[in-house]
Amino acid sequence: MRFSLVLLAMVLTRPGLAATGVASGEHVEAKPAARSSASEVAADVIQLKDKAAISGKILAEKSDQVVVDLGYTVLVVPRSQVTKINRSASPAAIALRGPVVTTEVKGGLYATAPTPPNERNVRELVQQLGEAVVQVRTPGGLGSGFILNEEGYLITNFHVIESETQISVEVYQHHGAQLERNSFKQVRIVAMNKFADLALLKIEDAATKFARVLLGDADALSVGERVFAIGSPLGLERTVTEGILSTKTREIQGALYLQTTAQINPGNSGGPLFNLRGEVVGVTNMKLTFGEGLGFAIPVEIVKYFLNHRDAFAYDNDNPNNAFRYLEPPSRTKTAAAKP
Repeated sequence: MRFSLVLLAMVLTRPGLAATGVASGEHVEAKPAARSSASEVAADVIQLKDKAAISGKILAEKSDQVVVDLGYTVLVVPRSQVTKINRSASPAAIALRGPVVTTEVKGGLYATAPTPPNERNVRELVQQLGEAVVQVRTPGGLGSGFILNEEGYLITNFHVIESETQISVEVYQHHGAQLERNSFKQVRIVAMNKFADLALLKIEDAATKFARVLLGDADALSVGERVFAIGSPLGLERTVTEGILSTKTREIQGALYLQTTAQINPGNSGGPLFNLRGEVVGVTNMKLTFGEGLGFAIPVEIVKYFLNHRDAFAYDNDNPNNAFRYLEPPSRTKTAAAKP
């Protein structure tokens, strides 16, 4: 494989390195030939196309590439060649972030877990996931959202940012043992779909990496399964509500929604609905105002479809709301009267 041969050439130009496995379907690893210690940090493993793999420490991840430290060589891997990333972590990082989960990158924008993570309680999951849930503010109101990757791409509802161009995002980030509120004012609209009530945003003025969520599988949910939402109902940021999945196929105006007893209120719009594996299974977007425990979320499959085809929904400055006007069908009475 051409990619593997190039990697071999790069590795062997560095003295003191041993490389193994360069053919398609083999494992590629670079390490100092005479260094071995029980205290070494386990390497991240990047699975490539054609069943090849690279072991090393990931230094940075971008939408189009992954930067990997192979020991004495830094390798830039095109994101198009990556199919899966297996991360390692120190015990301290594991305690903070939770168990390390194998992730599979989809289109360089979001990640999923090929093998479902173990279920955990809500308290542990909130500690791990809360940093990736944000508050989206506009001059006309506020809503919620969640971050898809370290570059600052995030999902929210279309109706949260409808007719708005001045958007800010508030993120709570860990600094040591504390959470600090950071507000980002330069937020770009990347894509939006009015009819699916989804919008993709990008934080532009960030010099740091963001915590992100995994997208799950709403079809795998069972009615009665426990779920929970994180958002900013009525502006009360980082609010957690828990409930069960009432049904997976609630039809409203021709679309199917997840119905849940988790409390959903104004300000929750655009926030994530999680399962107990810590995966996003829906995007909360509405409730019935005359009842309690009647909240609804957009299934995550619709979100994935929107993200995978985001080019078709790209934001247009000349037509900021991508609005469509459907003409009324001709009336039979009027058509008959118009005939001579």
